[in-house]
Formats: sequence, structure tokens, C-alpha cells
Amino acid sequence: MNDVPNAANPVYETDEPVTYSVEGATAWIMLNRPRFNNAQNGQMLYALDAAFRRAVDDANVRVIVLGGEGKHFSAGHDIGTPGRDVAVSHDRTHLFPDHVNKPNAEFLYTREQEVYLGLCRRWREIAKPTIAMVQGGCIAGGLMLAWICDLIVASEDAYFQDPVLLMGIPGVEYWAHPFELPPRVAAEFLMLGERMPAQRAQQYGMVNKVVPRDELRAACAGMAAKLAEKPALGLWLTKQAISQAEDLRGKRSAMDAMFHMHHFAHAQNDLVMGNSIAKMDAKAMAAANKKQAGEG
Repeated sequence: MNDVPNAANPVYETDEPVTYSVEGATAWIMLNRPRFNNAQNGQMLYALDAAFRRAVDDANVRVIVLGGEGKHFSAGHDIGTPGRDVAVSHDRTHLFPDHVNKPNAEFLYTREQEVYLGLCRRWREIAKPTIAMVQGGCIAGGLMLAWICDLIVASEDAYFQDPVLLMGIPGVEYWAHPFELPPRVAAEFLMLGERMPAQRAQQYGMVNKVVPRDELRAACAGMAAKLAEKPALGLWLTKQAISQAEDLRGKRSAMDAMFHMHHFAHAQNDLVMGNSIAKMDAKAMAAANKKQAGEG
């Protein structure tokens, strides 16, 4: 793949891309690549899966909070750090084949079924309540991690954005946009690719609570403490009921259809530009995004 230089030999800056701690009945799972704004490589995502499993297996944990260290919750999928590991095999969690020996479009299609769409769907079904603790940027793949959580608490400086139309791609793989937002707002969010402040996201019901940055952890801890007092089975059944209602409204089917559009766009980029992400590495994406936002 000509858009993933050195991806088979990534330089991991840490052996702990996700940290895990328990306080009372709450597991705190933190994305831990602040140097790269918590960009998600495979190493991080499989570490996140292991952390979720650890929380599920601990009978004393009643609630899970997912956050990110540093300035931003997550800048999305890793498209340009030294730790980018797109061409690396990992111990997979689903019964999809390894992607590394697949040619061309099949390479990304196979990988993203597992590591993006597959893992997010798996996390959505966690039997314990989950809270996303969002500060700063929650961009593209960052949305996917926030959206699989039952509740979202955001700081006043938080913003949400999916700018991947700059790559010619109609949104990230876990495509929940018209379920998290009204359809025309979702269209604006995707087509213009602009930042949505936490306060506006709360107006549409995508965010449950907005608090000052220095009160974010305490707000999540308070919410988690209230959840921990509820019947565990009742919470799990409530989660299943809500997910079933969403899926009856077409969420899973829409996501499946869009996933194939997403990969058609990747393949078109490869054919036209010789690069599946339209030559939008991290630097180019940041520059285009600033121009789009009118910042330069």
C-alpha cells in the first residue's frame, strides 16, 4: 500500500497506549497517546479492547468511563504518526481473516471490518454502562469511540467533527451520524465538515452534559456513582432495549451500506490518485481542515 510507508515497522512511543484504573465501582480507561492527540493506531485499539474486557470481567466494576489524556479526547484514526501500524498483524477479536496479505482494496476492507466497524460494534454491546468523557477535539474516529458509549459528558471547550469528506469519503466507518443528529444537521456536519461545539451537540441530544473543563472528571465520577447504585441487569437490559430500537430504525443496516460506500471511496482514491486516503496524511489533513475552518 503506497499510502502506508513504514507501517509494517511502526515506532511505538509507549507500551501503554491505554491506561486502566479502578476507583470504587468505576473503571477509568484512558487513551494515552497525548503527544499525537490520541490518534488511534491498531496498538491502541486492541489495548482498548483488552481494557474493556478487563472491566467487564471485574465483578466489582459497575460503570466504565472512557477518556483521553492531554488536550484532546481523540484526533481520530492514525494517518501519520511514527506509530502508524496499518500493515501490522494483531491478535484479532473477530473471525475475519488477517488483512496484511490481502491485495489492494481488500487490504483495507478486511482490516476495517475488524478494527473499526467490528470493534466499535463489540464495544457498543458492553453489558455495563459506559460514559465518554470528552475534552478538546473529538474528530472522525474519535466520534466512533464517543458514540459507542451510552452517555457523553463534554467539557465546554470540546468540539465534534468529521472532516473526512476532504478525502472524498462520506464519513467514518461506524456511521451513526443521522442517528446521533437530525438528518439535515448530519448532512451539514458531514458535507461542510465544520466543528460542532459541545453546546450545540447538546442541543441535538448527542451530548448529555456540558461542564467546565476543570469539572469534567468530577461530573463523570458523579454520574458513574449514580449508575453504580442501579441494578446491573436492569442497566444491561436498558442498553439492549435502546440498541434494539435504534437498529429497528435502521442503524445497523445503514451502517453496513455506508461501510461499502466508504470502501468504494477508498478504492476510487487508489485508482485515481494511487492513494486510498487521497494523499491526506496527518499534515495535509490538518492544513486542509484549517483552511476549511477559515483559519488560514
